[in-house]
Amino acid sequence: MLFDTHVHLNAEQFNDDLQEVIDRAVAEGVTNMVVVGFDELTIKKAIELAEEYDFIHASVGWHPVDAIDMTPEHLDWLKELANHPKVVALGEMGLDYYWDKSPKEIQKEVFRKQIRLAREVKLPIIIHNRDATADIVEILKEENAGEVGGIMHCYSGSVETALECIDMNFYISLGGPVTFKNAKKPKEVAESIPLDRLLVETDCPYLTPHPYRGKRNEPAYVKLVAEEIAGLKGLSFEEIAEATTQNAKKLFGIK
Repeated sequence: MLFDTHVHLNAEQFNDDLQEVIDRAVAEGVTNMVVVGFDELTIKKAIELAEEYDFIHASVGWHPVDAIDMTPEHLDWLKELANHPKVVALGEMGLDYYWDKSPKEIQKEVFRKQIRLAREVKLPIIIHNRDATADIVEILKEENAGEVGGIMHCYSGSVETALECIDMNFYISLGGPVTFKNAKKPKEVAESIPLDRLLVETDCPYLTPHPYRGKRNEPAYVKLVAEEIAGLKGLSFEEIAEATTQNAKKLFGIK
């Protein structure tokens, strides 16, 4: 029983064998997934997949790298989609200071608008953070994002910041990097944070866990993430799978 809280089955990397990828995930015990849309094309595909499969849900948002392309009409569209029965969150949203397509000020404005929308429609948010931790934490506080809470997706920061985010009603989601030999921070986070605030994800097709690193990631590999965390926490795989699944269902309001 595993819940992959962040997949991009809407990515072109899965165009040729999507059904086989889904079948492999189910065979490995993945009972729920959230397909994350982050621009016009991927949002449409996320909704389609959620409508087609009972166990697939959707999140819709605007990626910070593409913040410069977001129009007021797009925000209205997100608001409309928030009412869709299979949409369980808004995002991914946030800040990305690694790529320079969208100026920082535009990223921040688009991030703030999406947080305000989430509070209006009462949905949790999924946070994308790349090289922007201080600004993200500051904006989450200023915009009272804790009112809806959400996920620090593919978390790679410190234990201290993780605990600060938990205090703001966020869950910490770990992916493939926790399985990497030299990934000191994710391993420390896995050991340190409370089980009731932990989630697992793949972010497939990216960030593939060991021993498949360098190949395309897929939802079936979320089991490797859960197994690694179980080892780090000194718990059984079943305990991690059960806890992270219940945490995700609670956050997303899935019965």
